[in-house]
Amino acid sequence: MNRRYAAALAGALVVALAVGAALSAPGLLITGYDTAAVEAVDGDTGESLATVEVRVADGPLKQYVGLSATDDLGADEGMLFVHDGTAERAYVMRDMAFPLDIVFADANGTVTRIHAAEVESRPYTRYGGTGMYVLEVPRGWSDRHGVTPGDRLVFDRG
Repeated sequence: MNRRYAAALAGALVVALAVGAALSAPGLLITGYDTAAVEAVDGDTGESLATVEVRVADGPLKQYVGLSATDDLGADEGMLFVHDGTAERAYVMRDMAFPLDIVFADANGTVTRIHAAEVESRPYTRYGGTGMYVLEVPRGWSDRHGVTPGDRLVFDRG
């Protein structure tokens, strides 16, 4: 009986440690991001403004973690958050190591709002906008490439 109790206790301890690790570093649970190329095009002329390679956050855990488990991004790297539909949304800079541009786009990929977000501690600033898609890229990316509301994000929506 003592062995069973000890084995059950050891098993419970392993589970508790795993849950604790996941809660303190949820990025450890995420593997296998899909990737895509997102092209920003001028909303009037259709001219290509820039292309960025992204990891796709298409589920609740990936969206919660976002880029907080990332130490840095290259100049043309980012993350694309894919939601079920266009709605009012708010993003925060939870546990971020670097500033971002947060680009909201509707179901057609039309950019509706862009925020220049700084790294911060609690309480978090809420960066709001309307979108089905939210593109996070290194801060200044939008200005460098002339991306403004009304332009479009084009990518394979799979």
